[in-house]
Amino acid sequence: MKPDVNNTNKVPPSLKEENYLVSQGYNHIAGIDEAGRGALAGPVVAAAVILPASCDLSVLNEVRDSKEVVPKKREFLFGIIQNVSISIGVGIVLQETIDRINILNATLLAMQMAVKELPRSPDYLLIDGMIVPEIKIMQKKITGGDKLCLSIACASIIAKVTRDRIMIDMSNSYPDYGFDKHKGYGTKYHISCLNMYGPTPIHRRSFMPVRNTGVLR
Repeated sequence: MKPDVNNTNKVPPSLKEENYLVSQGYNHIAGIDEAGRGALAGPVVAAAVILPASCDLSVLNEVRDSKEVVPKKREFLFGIIQNVSISIGVGIVLQETIDRINILNATLLAMQMAVKELPRSPDYLLIDGMIVPEIKIMQKKITGGDKLCLSIACASIIAKVTRDRIMIDMSNSYPDYGFDKHKGYGTKYHISCLNMYGPTPIHRRSFMPVRNTGVLR
């Protein structure tokens, strides 16, 4: 049975981590997450979101990990998060860099860029599933943070919607590949297009099965 992405019975992400840090004297806490790490094409995108210390949870009560929210609702929540947040930063690392430095380092780089792009500097970072050593700010890795921590869940929505919009735009340049539908992930349809037409300039040449397909289109 497929999971119900609109299941409102799931425990929503909370401000537990953020509130604890506020009690310890931290004022601007950024949640960080990425989108596109496992795709075969397009960039990896990271977002950093700082929510206000007195955040009204009722306004964000539908925010979940972006993978648990249908696209139309993600777009709606994207606007809500933009309105509520006191600072948002986005980092985008293109496929050429991913191929050159590998996807882990590209993800870390995107997170660094997202933090750098924050209009207001954070004094603590809550990061989904990793630590970013290059950022000299206090930080905490939270495994499954996009399901547990509200600022990280907000970042997952910002990153996902930003990347989806990029891939939808790319579908205009490469209409045969259906990027607007699969967003560059390795679906059966995407693999069949790769085998039929070969990779495009936005494919990650270092990723299997892209590197086993034909001449660059």
